[in-house]
Amino acid sequence: MATTVSTFAPTGAEEKSSTEAARVVGIANWPIYAVVFASACIVAGLLWDISWHRTIGRDTFWSPPHLLEQIAAVVAGLSCGYIALRTTFAGTAESRATSVRFWHFFQAPVGAWVCIWGTIMMITSAPFDDWWHNAYGLDVKILSPPHMVLAGGMIGIQVGAMLMALGAQNRTDREADRRRYACILAFASGIILVMSSVLIQEEAAFGNSMHGSSFYRVTAIVFPIFLTAFARALRLRWPATTVALLFMAIILLTMWVTQLFPAQARLAPIYNPVTHMVPTPFPLLLVFPAIAIDLLMRRFGENRDWILSMAIGIAFVVVMIGVHWYWAEFLLSPSARNFVFGVDKWDYSSRLGPWRYEYWNLDRSPTAFAGGMVIAAISAAASARLGLWWGSGMSRIKR
Repeated sequence: MATTVSTFAPTGAEEKSSTEAARVVGIANWPIYAVVFASACIVAGLLWDISWHRTIGRDTFWSPPHLLEQIAAVVAGLSCGYIALRTTFAGTAESRATSVRFWHFFQAPVGAWVCIWGTIMMITSAPFDDWWHNAYGLDVKILSPPHMVLAGGMIGIQVGAMLMALGAQNRTDREADRRRYACILAFASGIILVMSSVLIQEEAAFGNSMHGSSFYRVTAIVFPIFLTAFARALRLRWPATTVALLFMAIILLTMWVTQLFPAQARLAPIYNPVTHMVPTPFPLLLVFPAIAIDLLMRRFGENRDWILSMAIGIAFVVVMIGVHWYWAEFLLSPSARNFVFGVDKWDYSSRLGPWRYEYWNLDRSPTAFAGGMVIAAISAAASARLGLWWGSGMSRIKR
């Protein structure tokens, strides 16, 4: 792999040089933008789909969130298919050197292959979902088998988008390009963090759960691995903090837009007659443990990962408790029941009662809570250690 343009010049010439450098290594910029945009549309469609289930209930393949997700998958698949055909039949020696083979003939960057695989899974899920509806009726739950296939495809496209941006960041030797690709990679990483939060939404999204140790155990398992991996792979000054801020921005934007639209339930029983789309819960304040992770990774460097992972594990849990304990009290107060925080918005099938303002899943005693926190710290350390290992691998990806 070689990039030949490294001369800095006035803005116009620099942009031309950037384009030329991308051409030399065979990486056109637009497919990366297209795939990351498709990935963003997919996660927006997913959050919209969840809101659809919580608000309307009745669901078919032709519902708007499904169409958005499928169109985004087609965009990602066509973009990556173009890369594969161009690299295989018209690629330069440099572009082929930064690609991997499939079936001993076709060549493309590994991220493009992962996106193509994800697109095939998502499109395959469509007739499967239609057959499921014909055989068993309309969906009332999100976790149906066709939806699991769909989720696998979504994750594939999002991981592929991240790998494409990652490879571009690691290949270039121009600082301006590296910063640009790092920002794209941070956005793609934020999307993956949103996906991971969706998977644990029932256990760790509502303020009602934030006074029980189970909330901290779940978050300690899921988030440190992503935050530390992205922090090690990204070439930014505050990598984990940037990803956490983008994670919060994506969810907040979706939450605020979703609840603007009038809607009503169409599937009985209806215990809570909603009038607008039920939004995603307010995002977790991951920016605070992310700041701690960035500071610790600067302090320890890259040669003491075992000690670093233990420090991150303890810091993650301590910061999460310090922030979310009091944040939960605010979320359950009348001050949070408004458009900005989106609190007290419940599914049409929920029987409203005092439980809305109570804490859930509390530990039976302070000793049980303390034990849960120890388990959370150990889990966070293990998760962080895996993330550091994963991030070190990602920092070397160039294909």
